[in-house]
Amino acid sequence: MFSGKNKGALSEFLAGIKDGLPLQLAVIPFGIVFGMVGLEAGLTPLQTFFMSSILFGGASQIVFTQLYATGTPFTILVTTVSAVNLRHILYGLVMSEYLRHLPLYWRILLGYLLTDEAFAISHLRFTQKHSSDAMHYHLLGSGLILWSCWQISTLIGIIAGPTIPDNFQLGFAVPLTFIAVVIPSLTRFPQIFAGVSSGTAALIFQFLPFNLWIIISAICGIIAGTASSYLMDSRDTKTEEKP
Repeated sequence: MFSGKNKGALSEFLAGIKDGLPLQLAVIPFGIVFGMVGLEAGLTPLQTFFMSSILFGGASQIVFTQLYATGTPFTILVTTVSAVNLRHILYGLVMSEYLRHLPLYWRILLGYLLTDEAFAISHLRFTQKHSSDAMHYHLLGSGLILWSCWQISTLIGIIAGPTIPDNFQLGFAVPLTFIAVVIPSLTRFPQIFAGVSSGTAALIFQFLPFNLWIIISAICGIIAGTASSYLMDSRDTKTEEKP
């Protein structure tokens, strides 16, 4: 994997692991929660564990188990989980700028590992570092450390979940950690405006069924960021054209 032809590969891979380690403070509690919730929803321990291995999406897994527990029709269940995961298409479109030169098997692997957290830290790395042939190893490292901890923590939740008190809240660490990862990347006005617009839309549309607020807030953020970036670029161009 780390051949002499790609001297920076190991360095990028280890950097991805290092950057991803702090996020495990949120991933591990979240994984434990899912292991517990999966069993409470009526899934077997094996089904719960393999859902983490195959689906590998915390939010969509929680939504799936909640709907499954209430006997939601299969069509609605699949549609809702797909809607929750639509944001990964947006992540993929953003990351394709840096990964489109890779072979198909690389893009499939990295697409599988592209979680919210891995996207946040690796995209920050990609935008702050000059382009190189080894940059994708950073996403591989950040994705693998997240995947590994997710599997282990799910297993802990399955085994030890029944012994954890109900009033011991673990889920709060996830959004707090993700905010801490995203905030440093908001360095320009279009990025800040996109973040504020997305957050505002999330609050406004929180009442919508099937977690549609996730998709709507993401689209609002993209539109706001793109529009403000275009307006700023147009203003700068006009300023440069003035004698």
